[in-house]
This record gives sequence, structure tokens and C-alpha cells, in this order.
Amino acid sequence: MRQHSHTPNSIRQKSSRRDVLKWSGKAVAASALAGVGIPAVHAAEDSTIRLALIGCGGRGCGAVANAFDSPNGPIKLVAMADFFENRLANAHKVLSEQYHARVDVPAERRFVGFEAWRQAIDYLRPGDVAMLTGYAGFRPRQLEYAVEKGINVFMEKSFATDPPAVRQVIKAGEAAEKKNLKIAAGLQCRHSQNRQELIKRIRDGQLGDIQLIRAYRMQPCGPLDPRPAAVKDLHWQIRNFTHFLWVSGGLFAEMNIHQIDEICWIKDAWPVSAHGIGGRVANSTDCSQNLDSFTIEWTFPDGTKAFDVVRWLPNCHTEFATYVHGTRCAAQFSGSNHEGTVHTYKDQRCIGNNTAWRAPKEAVTPWQAEWDVLLDAIRHDRPHNEAKRAALSNLADIMGRAAVHSGKIITWDEAMASNFRFCPNIDRLTDDSAPPVQADAQGRYPVPIPGQWTEI
Repeated sequence: MRQHSHTPNSIRQKSSRRDVLKWSGKAVAASALAGVGIPAVHAAEDSTIRLALIGCGGRGCGAVANAFDSPNGPIKLVAMADFFENRLANAHKVLSEQYHARVDVPAERRFVGFEAWRQAIDYLRPGDVAMLTGYAGFRPRQLEYAVEKGINVFMEKSFATDPPAVRQVIKAGEAAEKKNLKIAAGLQCRHSQNRQELIKRIRDGQLGDIQLIRAYRMQPCGPLDPRPAAVKDLHWQIRNFTHFLWVSGGLFAEMNIHQIDEICWIKDAWPVSAHGIGGRVANSTDCSQNLDSFTIEWTFPDGTKAFDVVRWLPNCHTEFATYVHGTRCAAQFSGSNHEGTVHTYKDQRCIGNNTAWRAPKEAVTPWQAEWDVLLDAIRHDRPHNEAKRAALSNLADIMGRAAVHSGKIITWDEAMASNFRFCPNIDRLTDDSAPPVQADAQGRYPVPIPGQWTEI
């Protein structure tokens, strides 16, 4: 499971971007052009692609490792930015110890605070990459600014917390297209060789007409404790980003965008509506804004249904997989922790002894592959802009969350047109700003109540 903490004490966490130090660099992704000469990407003779890391948690550090381990180097980290000095310092220490001279970030290029991201981007030059690996709430403006400056972008998921921010990402992606900038989005499963092979088989009709898609992400995730009195409330909310809707869109949106993106990829379409149910256990003491259970049904234009089933509670059945059912047979599209566990079945029974075809273990992780593709596109000036597709998957994600939180059926059109914002002044926040949400006397923040809650 991908961890939620942004503290990079160990980049080697199982089956996540942090696992890349173990797995990346051992093989070249199929899309990389081994043995081809790499032209300079800058006017100067130095062909090094420089990175600015904006968001120095585990995701960001792991992404830096992917870039370093790509065959499409040379790569150098030249600037770092974070809200919090201790997290930046820890990330710099970990990366420097493992990558030495490739981490060239002296003290004057380590930026801290609410304007740190802007200072880091300003240090880059055309051909470099701004790594937006912090929080979804702040991502759209950071993306806009990087595009305005003519800088390529890698942005982690998720990408927006509410519909206006989705539209902001789409618009920035369109501006990047006009400038021939490259934008990679952190939906790494799209770069899984095994999933790509199954998509080809689905498009060729091997499964028949797709009738149903089922995704599951059922695993224990910890609650939020009350805020310590010594910790500033705004800092507490940002540090614990998956627990607050305005910072990240919430745990569901952050985690399940992968499953939802897989669903839309399989259908090669966007859903027309979503509805679902969810809630919390009766004795919950979780101080966060998250629910602990979701079941969401999306309906696609041809009437096909897709489900995502989520539960974050301990001591319950766990499952982490995506299945697709066609009129001819079924298939497994994704496995535990986003592994490329891909195979088809002889009929609709998704059991081990009923396998018809099984994909081999992937030589390169999807996290590594997405960086190999991005850097190859920069080196050889290939079109590469994932902004719009990522934003639309994010909108499907937001639809499902809103349907559960509100208790209503949410349509694609009303989601896309919505002007609801969790934090309208998010791009103007400073360290002295009031926190966007307030806790009650028990230290608990507002939780969605179906029938009463609005976020579309």
C-alpha cells in the first residue's frame, strides 16, 4: 500500500513509488529507446535535465529516484520546496546519501513556505521538469505557473479537489499543448505493460462486449487523532493532507483515483452519472473528514456499470484488485498494490484454476515506466501531455465522492459545470491564514452527512 505520510525516512516502501530504489533501473521500459543518441534539450552544450522537487514527501522522493534511474539521463535535482523545513531537510539528506552528486541543492535553493513552490520553479529553465508532488489542492495553480514559465511538468495524483480546479488543470494542459510542453500525470498504471496488453485484447474483442467492471480497495487505514495543542491548526491540516477535503480531496479521492482511472480506461469513455453509499462505524473516534466505507456505481453512456468498493477498517476482509467482465469471459486487470497482476479467465469465474492467459511479471514498474516515457518525450521532442485525461479521471473520482457524501445521483454534466470550491482562497493562503475548516470541542472536523452535505 502506498503510504500517506510524506516523511521519506525510507524510500523503499512495498509496491509504491517508494519501492523504486529496489526495482528501478534494472531494465528499460519498452517505450524507452535504448542505444539511441540523446540530443541536448537546452541551448547550451550541457544536456542535463534539471528537476525541481515541490513536495518533499515519500511520493516526491520516490519520483526523483525514478528520474535518476531512467536510461534517459543525465538528470540532476537542483531545487527543492516544501511547506515544512524539517521535511525538506529529511528529504535532502535521504536523497543526497543515495544519489550523491546528482543532488545539487545547496541551502540557497531549498525553499520553505507557501511561496516556496514558485521560487523553485523560477530556478528552472526550458527543458527542465517541475515535479509537483505535494497536495492536490495547490496543484492546479502550480501547474498553471510552470506552464506560464515554459517548464515541463510531472504532477502526482490526485490533481484537483473540486470541479473548478479540474477545469483549471484542463486549461493549463491546453496551454501546455500550444507551447509543446510535456506533462506527465501520476496515474502510473497507464504505463503498465501488462495492462496495456490486456487493453489491446479487450479492444480486439477477446472478452466480448464489456458488461461490468469491479474495483476493490479494501485495506485498513488509520484514523486521525486530535490535534496536539502545540501544533498550529493550518499546519496540522496540511501535514495530515489525506484527512482533509480541502487539501487533498480526502483519502478516497487520493487513493481511489487509480481504480477509477482504470475503469475509465477499460471503457474508453467517461461516466454519465454516479451514485453510491458510504458511512462510518457507529463508535468512530476519527477526527478527520473521511468516511470509512464507500460503494459507488458509475454508469457509462452505453449503460455499462462499474463499481468501486472501499473499506478502510481493520480486522475485515481485504481486497485490492480490478476485474472486468465481458460477454465472452472475465479478466483481472490489476492486482494488490497496483501490481501488474493481469490475466483472462475461461468464463466469468475469477478464480485461480480458471485462468486462460496470464501476463508475465513486469520487468519495469509502472512508476519507473512513466518517468522513462516522460524523459524520452523530452529528449526526442515527442508529444506527451496527460493533463486533460488525468483531470477527467479526477472528475469521475469527484463525482463518485460527491454522490456518497451528498446521498444523491451526480451527473457528469453537473459535476463539470459546478462552481463549488472547498477552499476558494487556497491560492492566497499564507502561514498566518485561518484554517479552512474548524474542529469541534472534541477535536473533530466536519464530516459529510448524506442528505445534508453539498460539494457539487
